[in-house]
Amino acid sequence: MSLIKDIYSLAFYNRFTDSVGAIIPSFNKEKFIKLIFSEGFEDMEWKQRLNHTTKVLHEFLPAEFPKAADLINKMITQLRKDNFAGGLEFVFFPDYIAAYGLEDFETSVKSLEFITQFISCEFAVRPFIIKYGDRMISQMVSWSKHESYHVRRFASEGSRPRLPWAMAIPALKKDPSPILPLLENMNNDPSEWVRRSVANSINDIAKDHPDLVIALAAKWKGISKETDAIIKHGSRTLLKQGHIEILKHYGLESKEIILNDLEILTPEVKIGDSLEFSFEITNASTAIQTIRLEYGVYYRKANGLLSRKVFKISEKSYQPGSIVKVTRKQSFRLITTKVFHKGEHQLSIIVNGEEKAIKGFVLI
Repeated sequence: MSLIKDIYSLAFYNRFTDSVGAIIPSFNKEKFIKLIFSEGFEDMEWKQRLNHTTKVLHEFLPAEFPKAADLINKMITQLRKDNFAGGLEFVFFPDYIAAYGLEDFETSVKSLEFITQFISCEFAVRPFIIKYGDRMISQMVSWSKHESYHVRRFASEGSRPRLPWAMAIPALKKDPSPILPLLENMNNDPSEWVRRSVANSINDIAKDHPDLVIALAAKWKGISKETDAIIKHGSRTLLKQGHIEILKHYGLESKEIILNDLEILTPEVKIGDSLEFSFEITNASTAIQTIRLEYGVYYRKANGLLSRKVFKISEKSYQPGSIVKVTRKQSFRLITTKVFHKGEHQLSIIVNGEEKAIKGFVLI
């Protein structure tokens, strides 16, 4: 199985340096590759190889940042001619801007706008938001109306208060109001890629300011089915938490929904196998009801305490008096990002945000 760090291979650097040589006649390809594959390269993880590539590239570009940024733009133009699609391996371009252009706002802004149409720059822009605050956010609001969906998506994704794998923006976690205008500009964007980014930003905001998101949901309701989908996806954390106001917004009531016969079919689960369970749901109302079904797994942590993670089963309409049996599996397959601890765990069934039943099982 290939690892993400393996995108930085000799074959890649050979192709990349051929393109660089086409625009910089004095470029020393052999020296570049020798510096890349210096001692310790094989032991570097992906991000280390990325940063290493940025530093090596810096040795071959002019010390004056505007000249270096101009050459990077020319490299990207040449790479496009050479049929490069702008994959993850080229993140060292925005990394270069963040590393060496932070003191040159104007040049960096122009470069980020250009580069993000080749490889997304959402990680690189965050140091600029922290350093320049409203000045950078104002630029991103302007980008939210850009003709390129790559740039519009960059405006949304780069300004997320809690972008995964990136530095958080404490000021936006505390007060996300500066980014609301750019989200408003894209709340009915023609690009699904952009709309999903807007939803992710809203979900970030919901973790610190649920009332703001609930107000946004009411304001945007009915603009279009695409906008409704943005709010629904952006409210996913609130829905999983069973937040009363967002449940009301979607008409998710549970008092006439009856849960019966929760059964753990595998009361002992081996690590590597799956938990199996079933239950029965009844719409005891005289009207059609929208029912959101979820289950929570209370995982045992290293300290012996339990921590719940919620998984969605479905959300759909049930006819009056209808009775439905549901059977599901939850995998305990070993993966690199999850550690399982043996002992008692719990399973709960959640109906329209309300935990209706809970039972234990043992992981062995």
